[in-house]
Amino acid sequence: MAVVSVEGIGAHEGESVTLQGWLAARRSSGKIHFLQVRDGTGTIQCVMGKQDVPPEVFARADHLPQEAAVVVTGTVRADARSPIGYEIGVSDLAVLSTPAAEFPIAPKDHGTGFLMEHRHLWLRSSRQHAILRVRAEVIAACRDYFDSHGFVGFDAPILTPAACEGTSTLFPVDYFGDQAFLTQSGQLYGEAGAMALGKIYVFGPTFRAEKSKTRRHLTEFWMIEPEMAFADLDADMALAEDFLESVVQRVLARRQTELRVLERNLELLARIRKPFPRITYDDAIARLKEKGFPVEWGDDLGADEETALSEAFDRPVMVHRYPLANKAFYMKPDPADARLALCVDVLAPEGYGEIIGGGQREDDLAALEARIAEHQLPRDAFEWYLDLRRFGSVPHAGFGMGIERCVAWICGIRHVRETIPFPRMLERLRP
Repeated sequence: MAVVSVEGIGAHEGESVTLQGWLAARRSSGKIHFLQVRDGTGTIQCVMGKQDVPPEVFARADHLPQEAAVVVTGTVRADARSPIGYEIGVSDLAVLSTPAAEFPIAPKDHGTGFLMEHRHLWLRSSRQHAILRVRAEVIAACRDYFDSHGFVGFDAPILTPAACEGTSTLFPVDYFGDQAFLTQSGQLYGEAGAMALGKIYVFGPTFRAEKSKTRRHLTEFWMIEPEMAFADLDADMALAEDFLESVVQRVLARRQTELRVLERNLELLARIRKPFPRITYDDAIARLKEKGFPVEWGDDLGADEETALSEAFDRPVMVHRYPLANKAFYMKPDPADARLALCVDVLAPEGYGEIIGGGQREDDLAALEARIAEHQLPRDAFEWYLDLRRFGSVPHAGFGMGIERCVAWICGIRHVRETIPFPRMLERLRP
């Protein structure tokens, strides 16, 4: 007898099968038990009639508690009323284990704090199940895109000797008596990979010790970071929009069931097609002033400003050429205006803000040495990075996309804490 998954149940209509899972809910009407069983791929209703099973089996299902581990045997039959189009007519039921106590997450409203304390159990809910399925699809889409476009997967270290960006957002770690840091980005090492392999992408966890409580921030998150040799800002922006369109459309094509569980407006995602609108930082400041924002040239753009800019567009907007003074030491100045950096931020629509940031890297040795000194960074920690300019330097560019922000946007979730299995935030280290 076939052991099947809920996800693949449609291929077994009319067959007797075995399903292994957990009891999500149960109701009875005296002579019939309706068992909602989930197996990790989905949830299906299993109908047990009193006349269809031995008395001990029917009694076994009576008062069966939520999260009991069960093995159901029965016949798959079509049911137009079912969300998945099928149900199982039960002929046998085995109980592998029953909970030691009442499951703490009941079908009622719970506060966010309570749910985060029980995150390890909250993951079992249909909403969280849908989010994590979308997350997995986003990650697969990212890898498949770069793997199929000539990029080589490249692993950057998590322990680093110095900052990639701001020194105030580092997590220090004792490294056998020396000080190391959890990485803020794999970019610098990715540049070394690009000089060796042409086009690479780094994918892994990154850490920012920002004391921020906003809905867009985590202290531990995952980034995918492509780097390309022989590329400028225009090539970088072209890659970013093609990549992002590909990811969104793949998720829309393959995860509509999950997106509907999340009540996502699918029409909004269907509009995510290139080309994306492009505006300069100067244009962005002018637009914000027209909207009444008290911004001046040189100001950073915060969440409110990014939201206001994106309101005019139904797809991501690419804001390029920010002030160089606001950007990291490795950004290349615009040869047409040295005040500006050859950089771009991609702002998602619907108020989700920046999801991609990148640009062209400084490829001139003397200019990069000056920038390291200007930012008061330890020169000895960057000698290896300077070597990339000493030996075969070429124009190169890349960007980083935070997985959690992308998933939040695609799913239509307000806070990024639900987009990663176990979020790490300013006041959240457990479970």
